[in-house]
Amino acid sequence: MPGLVSVKTPPEAQPLRIAVPDCNSLQIRSNSDRSEAVVPKTASPVVRRPPSPSPSTSRAKPSPDRGSGKKKSPEKVVVDESSLDNPDLGPFLLKLARDTIASGDGPSKALDYALRASMSFERCAVEGEPSLDLAMSLHVVAAIYCSLGRFDEAIPVLQRAIKVPDVDRGADHALAAFSGYMQLGDTHSMLGQLDRSIECYKAGLKIQMEALGETDPRVAETCRYLAEAYVQAMQFDEAENLCQKTLEIHRVHSAPASLEEAADRRLMALICEAKGDYESALEHLVLASMAMIANGQENEVAAIDVSIGNIYMSLSRFDEAIFSYQKALTVFKSSRGENHPSVASVFVRLADLYYKTGKLRESRSYCENALRIYAKPVPGTTVEEIASGMTEISAIYESFNEPEEALKLLQKAIKMLEDKPGQQSTIAGIDARIGVMFYMTGRYEEARSSFESATAKLRASGERKSAFFGVLLNQMGLACVQLFKIDEAAELFEEAREILEQECGPCHQDTLGVYSNLAATYDALGRVEDAIEILEYVLKLREEKLGTANPDFDDEKRRLVDLLKDAGRSRNKKAKSLENLIDPNSKRTKKDGARKWSAFKIKT
Repeated sequence: MPGLVSVKTPPEAQPLRIAVPDCNSLQIRSNSDRSEAVVPKTASPVVRRPPSPSPSTSRAKPSPDRGSGKKKSPEKVVVDESSLDNPDLGPFLLKLARDTIASGDGPSKALDYALRASMSFERCAVEGEPSLDLAMSLHVVAAIYCSLGRFDEAIPVLQRAIKVPDVDRGADHALAAFSGYMQLGDTHSMLGQLDRSIECYKAGLKIQMEALGETDPRVAETCRYLAEAYVQAMQFDEAENLCQKTLEIHRVHSAPASLEEAADRRLMALICEAKGDYESALEHLVLASMAMIANGQENEVAAIDVSIGNIYMSLSRFDEAIFSYQKALTVFKSSRGENHPSVASVFVRLADLYYKTGKLRESRSYCENALRIYAKPVPGTTVEEIASGMTEISAIYESFNEPEEALKLLQKAIKMLEDKPGQQSTIAGIDARIGVMFYMTGRYEEARSSFESATAKLRASGERKSAFFGVLLNQMGLACVQLFKIDEAAELFEEAREILEQECGPCHQDTLGVYSNLAATYDALGRVEDAIEILEYVLKLREEKLGTANPDFDDEKRRLVDLLKDAGRSRNKKAKSLENLIDPNSKRTKKDGARKWSAFKIKT
């Protein structure tokens, strides 16, 4: 299964809180607390989370943990609805909402104050004049809804908020619109709707660039933020262009080897790695490491060493990879403790490396050490970190030919993530992994259920046009074939073909595999002419663009000849039985429980 790549917010990042913007200090700027570090490399399927906090202080999200130093909560104020016409009431209620949030008294009371404040601002607004106070109060209402997990209710509030400001009226209005779009993008991201999230970020970036110019350092922060979102959506070309722009801006406005440049290069390395350009990724990581060393960031240097080890492993330079991993491991153990999840993550990388080099005993030992850490996590460890580690370890156990143990880990990971906002795409990826494992072990009904669950989540999150979704539909179609649900399989293959033609092109191996599967399915349904048309098209592609050396060429040519002979004898001839179509040489008996379907292509 193709893996999904994430850009993680470091565990040391400050908890996010609801912030009520101050009208006197509005400017288009990025959050100074925004995390700079980008931790690359997670194995497939990764735990995907929304990008680090958006570059706007007015849209910071609330933290469920509000700390121990609680202020005294304000007493509940009873407000007469008729008094909402008082222009002094809106600011008063908004201040009460802010004080309630700061006291840790719970967001429900703060929501009541913020809603009343927005009603008051709306009533007191001068007709035809956009009210920044109203926009600000709506941002706060939406932030509180998000803190309560009511993301669907936050979206219409933010959609209303972005219509209030008039960006032609100056920087304050531009900031309000910018903040609204970015907060709306964050909310869509928490619902797993990456395509809508990216559109909102793009709109916010456009407003910011028009207000500040294209080379302002604050624009660079937003460009990098949007690039992170593109990485999560696996749109690496767009991410690379934005990250390159960010680097160019920081070269002008920042000192050489700055922390900003280091963060940019780490993201660029992640993008290059995803595109298979390992040498460029290594170059960016080395420069980022030098910048972190110059700034005394020991833990960040260790994190970069892990990324460098990943690149070396991709290049099969295993000795250098081990050296990089061991360097990072030494630093993490000394600075964070031997039971920290960062230590476990390095154990997982070492386990993967030793498996690839044939040292199975060492690989298993590192897996067990990592699982011991995940079983008793230290305070501050997020469930996303644990779930990510478990999915990576499950892939290694699957390589050990221990599918049951791998399934247990994946199911634990899903259980951890199922109640977490913004994790639907990640869960879908894990469901897909589980489906492939069920399929490979002959548990086709369970495989189909897992694929169906994954596709439903991806459709809901707006990822129905990605190449990953096309491959997933192909997998689900194969499971339906094994269950003799041929009509359903044909529909799935047709949808997969449409997506993969658009995303990968007709000559891509995944697309060709779907063509072959669809031709076989059409033949099974008696649609011989449609099957012939597809196979002729595939053979033409191979002969004219791909060459005939591929072993699939002879198989497809033989199948086409057989179909043409059948069509020549009688076009109304009953279609081959599915059993013979899938494997013409198979003489399956009732005792033969393992069916082989050589005409169908499974892409794992």
